[in-house]
Amino acid sequence: MDSGIGLLAATAAVRRLRPDADLVLSLDPDGMPWGPRTPEDLTRRAVAVAEAAAAHAPEALIVGCNTATVHALPALRARLEPGLPVIGTVPAIKPAAAGGGPVAIWATPATTGSPYQRGLIEDFADGVRVTEVPCWGLAEAVEHADEAAVAAAVSAAAELTPDDVTTVVLGCTHYELVAEHIRAAVQRPGAAPPALHGSAEAVAAQALRRIGVEAAPGAPARGTVTVLLSGREGELPVAALAYAEGRLLRPAASPAH
Repeated sequence: MDSGIGLLAATAAVRRLRPDADLVLSLDPDGMPWGPRTPEDLTRRAVAVAEAAAAHAPEALIVGCNTATVHALPALRARLEPGLPVIGTVPAIKPAAAGGGPVAIWATPATTGSPYQRGLIEDFADGVRVTEVPCWGLAEAVEHADEAAVAAAVSAAAELTPDDVTTVVLGCTHYELVAEHIRAAVQRPGAAPPALHGSAEAVAAQALRRIGVEAAPGAPARGTVTVLLSGREGELPVAALAYAEGRLLRPAASPAH
């Protein structure tokens, strides 16, 4: 679940680990973007989107959105667990800091500087210098597959990123869809390419662990995809097909006949 196509990164990661998994993608086009909403309003929307997904009796629910995890995870778990395990998405600060170099966390303005993110830095950065970088408009540009707007937002965030940063944490799931654009923007002449740390692979693996299912990447690709748009069954947004992660899901997303 997510407000929009930011859930593609985790969904594609699940698909790669379990090609035979049946997937339910619950988006909220009627309420997006969630970032500018108050925490209370965002939580209300997130619970509605989660309950729409839960009606399809999944084995686990991935909150494929950092901002929703920040504000709505306690409410979602209170509403759905223990019957439905809820897996949140948190910035990959701990593995990023393990590299030892200066780290930048690219995140939405709603998440940047939040007590939640500051707490993760204090708990997991292990003394490594961390710069929080607000990425104005980047999630929205990715959502609409607007290449010019993506380029402008990435460039603006890169200007706020210190030159000596060796690792960038992608603190919004939308950003994982344009990871290579981000890597190119923060690459400094003569320096090694920065390491990028997203959350999708770890979140997908955690979802399988929570339900006691082994990864089987060689399984036959027979899993279905059901798309819910603010609770209504529909199809993947056209913008999703601009990204490899969305195209990976396209064959199974076609309506059955």
